[in-house]
Amino acid sequence: MNPVTDRPDSILLVERRDHIVYLTLNRPGVLNALNKPLLLELKNALTKIQDDPEIQAVLITGAGNKAFSAGADITYLNQASPLQVRELAKLAVSVNHLIENLNKVSIALINGFALGGGLELAESCMLRVAVTSAQLGHPEVRIGAVAGWGGTTRLPRLIGKGRAAELLLTGKMITSEKALQFGLVNRVTESAGLRKEGEKLLQEILPNSPVAVNLTWEALHRGLDMSIDESARLGADYFGLIATTEDFRNRTRSFLNKSNDKG
Repeated sequence: MNPVTDRPDSILLVERRDHIVYLTLNRPGVLNALNKPLLLELKNALTKIQDDPEIQAVLITGAGNKAFSAGADITYLNQASPLQVRELAKLAVSVNHLIENLNKVSIALINGFALGGGLELAESCMLRVAVTSAQLGHPEVRIGAVAGWGGTTRLPRLIGKGRAAELLLTGKMITSEKALQFGLVNRVTESAGLRKEGEKLLQEILPNSPVAVNLTWEALHRGLDMSIDESARLGADYFGLIATTEDFRNRTRSFLNKSNDKG
């Protein structure tokens, strides 16, 4: 299938190649800062992706070579009323929640700075790939703010309470290598190979059962908020649920046939 791409002047570029959609935050002049129009565009695009059964994955990145996203548009925040700031945060939270519950494989391709709300967007994806020159952090406290777009929730779940507290309370940035060490990103690559590395990671996932991948993610994601016993029971329930699918029967039959051939 030929790629389908939005107008190059759109604040969100949408490119579809077969069963994969590439979303590019396209405000490079302000380091792809997230404002209300961009968040609304993201929400609209993600809703369409969620409703399309042919789409298997989404990769999100930023335009240019400087930033994935530097976070919320500070110019707007400085001028907005408290109610407007809260409404923007609620919109951002809904976008991040949509990514997290998309039922598609989601990978953030971090091509530069991923700060504040930009990092929170990346944290909502299943996986993250970053370039070697990337800088990641939550500098909200340095401007008198809070990581209120999901950072205080997702970051400790990704890297642990202690490390999350250090990043959130100091507001310092870390390198992609340190982020890899912390478990905040899954892979690090050179800038020229970012998209290829993301696609490589994707191709390690997509050959697996789509239903199994989605249920595994849901069990992992939901299980973090449960007791160990509840989480294990959820996994067992999904194991039983997957056994009702034709894909499960076909794949287990294929495995047995291969094993018998080898024997």
